[in-house]
Amino acid sequence: MTLLRVATRGSALARWQAERIVELLGVEAEYVIVSTRGDERRDVPIHAMGGTGVFVKEVEQAVLDGRADVAVHSAKDLPAETSPELVLAALPERGDPRDALVGRPLDDIPTGGRVGTGSVRRRAQLAALRPDLGFAELRGNIPTRLEKAGGFDAVVLAAAALDRLGLADRIAERVDPSVVLPQVGQGALAVECRADDDGTRELLAGVDDAGVRAAVTAERAYLAELGGGCNLPCGALAETGGDGSLRLEALLGSLDGRISLRARVDGHDPVSVGVEAARRLVDEEGGRLVLDDELVGRQ
Repeated sequence: MTLLRVATRGSALARWQAERIVELLGVEAEYVIVSTRGDERRDVPIHAMGGTGVFVKEVEQAVLDGRADVAVHSAKDLPAETSPELVLAALPERGDPRDALVGRPLDDIPTGGRVGTGSVRRRAQLAALRPDLGFAELRGNIPTRLEKAGGFDAVVLAAAALDRLGLADRIAERVDPSVVLPQVGQGALAVECRADDDGTRELLAGVDDAGVRAAVTAERAYLAELGGGCNLPCGALAETGGDGSLRLEALLGSLDGRISLRARVDGHDPVSVGVEAARRLVDEEGGRLVLDDELVGRQ
């Protein structure tokens, strides 16, 4: 392969991610810049557009149409299940999976403080810890959200995004996952190609990281079992042990933060670990009532 055609969104972070994949592969590349529904509808909350997938479909379509060989994503943006015509061929590396506060650390936000975030997951977990806080919608790319940060006591962003753009100095606190559990796949890079493109699959396999794949697979299995279209606050973070073991912590909560359920599952098979976490939360920890309430609210 003399030239790899790489589909990506046009933001600075998306371009960094695409260029990082090309660097890891050591190939010459042509970038196919794609605008997604999530990019174009910045006036609409992400959860109102269906949550996961709003930054992905159009990038994937460039590969399916033959305009690109690979699609590069933030793994956290991917739907729980991959299109049958595509394959998630590489999960090459993962940055810091934690959320980050810009402006003030959590303990320094004053009573009644205002926090900017477009994520129901972040909002619900922070509301559970600090019921006094107020929240406002915050959309846009990383520079745009940082420009708006002055209008809030704090804003919440992905730590990995700030690290990758050389903006780590803006972070007031990296929030421990015991406080706010991150989104499924947060911090990981993901590369898709056509399922029948053997040459590209072989190329991408050379940069796949087995540990990252195991962790993200467990997290995605949790989301898939929970219901990939779930708009409730949910998150998961898996860590791998030296013996190939996995530990997954998963979250399911209510939108108002009054209910926040967690489960921890250990095992060796990523899919089994993720499925078990979802079933435990839904069937044993009261998550079924939360899911039923969300379904009623959508009707």
